[in-house]
Amino acid sequence: MRLDKYLKVTRLIKRRTVANEACDAGRVSVNGKVAKASLDVKVGDVIEIGFGTKNVRVEVLALLDTSKKDEAKELFRYL
Repeated sequence: MRLDKYLKVTRLIKRRTVANEACDAGRVSVNGKVAKASLDVKVGDVIEIGFGTKNVRVEVLALLDTSKKDEAKELFRYL
C-alpha cells in the first residue's frame, strides 16, 4: 500500500493530499530514510512523521484499504 494512502487510512494524517505534501516536504521517514508518497509500506515498517516540533513514531501492524475510526487504531502502534 502506498505511504500516503496508509497515513490517511490510519488517520495519522487527515487527508491524502496533506499526507502527499508532508512526504514531498521530507517530513515523513520510513525505517530511518526520508520517504516519497509512493513508497510501498509493509507490516513491520517504522514510520516517523514530523509535526512542527513534535515527532510521531509508529510501527505498521496491519494494512487495510479502508477502515472505520475504531479499526484505524489497530493498524499501528506508537513507539
